[in-house]
Amino acid sequence: MNKLLPVLLVIVSVFPAVGQEVEGRPITTGVPFLAIAADARSAGMGDQGVATSPDAYSQQWNPAKYAFIERQQGVGFNYTPYLSQLVNDIFLGQVTYYNRINERSAFAGSMRYFSLGEIEAVDNESQIENPLILSPNEFTLDLSYALRLGDRFSMAVAGRYLRSNLKLQVQDEDASAASSLGVDIAGFYQSEQIAYNDFDGRWRGGFNISNIGPKIKYDDAGQENFIPTNLRLGGGFDFILDAYNTIGIGLEFNKLLVPSPQDFNGDGVIDGSDNSEYQNIGFLEGVFQSFGDAPNGISEEVKEVTWSLGAEYNYDNVFAFRAGYFNESDLKGARKFATLGLGFQYSAVDIDVSYLFSTTQVRNPLENTLRFGLTFSFGDSYREY
Repeated sequence: MNKLLPVLLVIVSVFPAVGQEVEGRPITTGVPFLAIAADARSAGMGDQGVATSPDAYSQQWNPAKYAFIERQQGVGFNYTPYLSQLVNDIFLGQVTYYNRINERSAFAGSMRYFSLGEIEAVDNESQIENPLILSPNEFTLDLSYALRLGDRFSMAVAGRYLRSNLKLQVQDEDASAASSLGVDIAGFYQSEQIAYNDFDGRWRGGFNISNIGPKIKYDDAGQENFIPTNLRLGGGFDFILDAYNTIGIGLEFNKLLVPSPQDFNGDGVIDGSDNSEYQNIGFLEGVFQSFGDAPNGISEEVKEVTWSLGAEYNYDNVFAFRAGYFNESDLKGARKFATLGLGFQYSAVDIDVSYLFSTTQVRNPLENTLRFGLTFSFGDSYREY
C-alpha cells in the first residue's frame, strides 16, 4: 500500500482546489489540519476568532484573550466530522482547559487530535483475510500564558508539540512518527464600553503569529515540510443595543508565513525539479521571505491573503445566532464558503453547533457537516464593565 496515501489525503482535503478545475499555486505544508477551525463557535462565524470575545477555545485563535475571559475556569470539547459524505471515521477532536489565575493573567492547555480512520494494509495475497489494521493520526499539545500589560491590552505566548503519525507500517518495517515544535505570539485589545447616540459599543482587535517552528519530516528519505506558520489579524465591534441584545461583527485576515513555490532553475515551470533549492530555505528565513516572494509580485502576494467576515447576535448570554463568509483566491486554493451557527447557554453549560456550505464549485471536505461544541464554566466571575 502506498505509504504517502494519508499525507496526500490530508493535503488534498485541506486544500481542495489542488487537482480540481482550478489552476494555481496553493502553498502546501505539513500538518495542515492545524488550519481547520476546531471549535463550533468560530466555525459558525466564517473561521474567525482572533478578535472575537474571549471563550474557552481562544487557544487556537488568540490565547491573549484568556486574560479578559469572564469566568475563572472552563473546559471545552469539540467534535468535527471530516469528509463525512464519504467516510464516517475521519474526525477532528479538541479538548481545552483554561484558568484565569487573577485579574491580570491566565493559562490554558489544549489537545487537538485528527484521526484518519482505519486503513487495511495488505502487503501480499496471504494477508487478504487478515489485513494489518492501521490508524494514522496527528495531534498537538498546547500550553499558553496570557498577561494583561494594561487595562485594555494583553499578550500571550504559547508552546506547541506536534506529532504526525501518517507513515504506514507493513510487515517488519520500522515506521516512526514525525514531530516538531511550534510557538505562538499573540496580542488582544478590548476597549471600554462606549456610549453612542442610540447604543453602546465596544471595539476589539487582535493578532496571532502561530506555529513558528522547525520543519517536519515524514520520512528519513523524504523531504522536509514547513509547518503552517501563520499570521492572523482582525478587528471587531459590538453593537450593545440594550441590556439583552448585542450584535458583534468582525473582519479577519490570514496569511501563511511559508515561502511560495518558485522556479528556481529557470526552466519556466514550477515543479519537483525546483524542490532541492526550496528545501534549503530555513523556517525563520521562510517567514520573512513569505512577504515578498510570490512569482508574480505584489498582485499574487495579495492573493495569498484569505479573509473572513463574521457576525454574532447574542440575546442575554442565553442564545446566539452566528453567520460568516470565508474567501480564498482561486489561485491559492479556492476555498469559499458560508457558515451558520447557533449557541445555547444554560447555567454554566454552553452548547454550540455550526454548519458549512461551499459557495464555489470546488467541494469542501467540511461541506454539509455539523460541528459540535460543549463547554463547562465554573469558578468566580470577573466583570470587565
